[in-house]
Order: sequence, then C-alpha cells, then structure tokens
Amino acid sequence: MAEDWSRPVVHWEIQAKDAERMSAFYSAMFNWSVGDGRVRDIGAGIGAPETITGHIRPSGRSGVVLYIQVLKLADSLAKCEELGGTVTHQPRDLPTGVTIAGIEDPEGNAVVLVQQ
Repeated sequence: MAEDWSRPVVHWEIQAKDAERMSAFYSAMFNWSVGDGRVRDIGAGIGAPETITGHIRPSGRSGVVLYIQVLKLADSLAKCEELGGTVTHQPRDLPTGVTIAGIEDPEGNAVVLVQQ
C-alpha cells in the first residue's frame, strides 16, 4: 500500500435522541433494513459496496458520524491536533480486529478514525 493515500469513509452512524423514531424514519425514507437493539445495524444498500455499512444508536445529541480509515492511527491523531481538532477517545481495539479512536474537527463534528 502506498505511504499516502486517500482516506475512505468505511462506516457511518446516525446518533439519535430517539433511536426508535429515527429507525422508523430512515427505514421508510430510504427502504433501509434497520436492525434491532441498542446499536441498530444498517447493511449496504443496493448497488453500494458491501463493506460500507452504518448503524443508528442512541445518543444525547443528534448527528451523523463518519468512520474514516487511516493508515497510521497515531500519526492521524497527532495531525488532528496540529490542525486544530481534538482527540476525544483514545485508541481501542474492537473484537472485529480494527482499532478505532475518536476526534472532533475544529467545529466540533465527531469523526471516528479506523485503522485496519
């Protein structure tokens, strides 16, 4: 893999104050199959790459969070701070084999960095 490459969006989430209501809305609006439970998985849509999926989860705020793949997580966290962003969650390993960390851009938008 090249030393520098475009960072793709690999996942997304919709944060909802009322996850049940938002699940019903997005299911009806876009014909999405929305799962049950606290984190309500949404599979790839027709014609979309199967690796780009999302979910709806309860949150104290409403918003959309992008999960963006990076080559080197530590370097990306340092770069975020250099550019005026904030590291909100330190790296943690997920059972799926990826490591994630949370940042906010200079305007407070949440982004999750994914190192695979």
